Amino acid sequence: MAEEESKLVPAAEEAIVPAGEVSQWLTENGFDHESLAPDVNGVEIIKVAPDFLLPTATALYAYGFNYLQFQGGIDLGPGQDLVSVYHLVKVSDNADKPTEVRVKVFLPRENPSVPSVYWIWKTADWQERESYDMLGIIYEGHPNLKRILMPEDWVGWPLRKDYISPDFYELQDAY
Repeated sequence: MAEEESKLVPAAEEAIVPAGEVSQWLTENGFDHESLAPDVNGVEIIKVAPDFLLPTATALYAYGFNYLQFQGGIDLGPGQDLVSVYHLVKVSDNADKPTEVRVKVFLPRENPSVPSVYWIWKTADWQERESYDMLGIIYEGHPNLKRILMPEDWVGWPLRKDYISPDFYELQDAY
């Protein structure tokens, strides 16, 4: 029995993700978050609750992450969460390799709603609209949240993994 318990300890230790530089800074300044394993390129990934996205994003902007390189959405599968992803970069003069961090917000499939970061990074405008259009994630406070790729009367969210494509879509007023 003691041998079995000792075998379980290393696996538990491997599951703990060490906090990166940005995560440590957020913790020191009282921002609630969770460190996730870095990606294959070593970019730090931070999980934030929807209610804490705006305060955390504002703090990261003040910390120097002045460029939203990418905002997108992920569907983890039928019946699972949707994820709103933000890839932030510190852009500065003479930086050979800028500091990057990725923020993920996990949202319930039934009501995927999160505050818009448009007011912090204007580049979120069309990116949030695309995530809304393709996955149905609602970005509260976005100034013009409407479909950007699909027709305005399209029903459903085409990039959701449980989406069923209609047999046809009749184009009206195509002439």
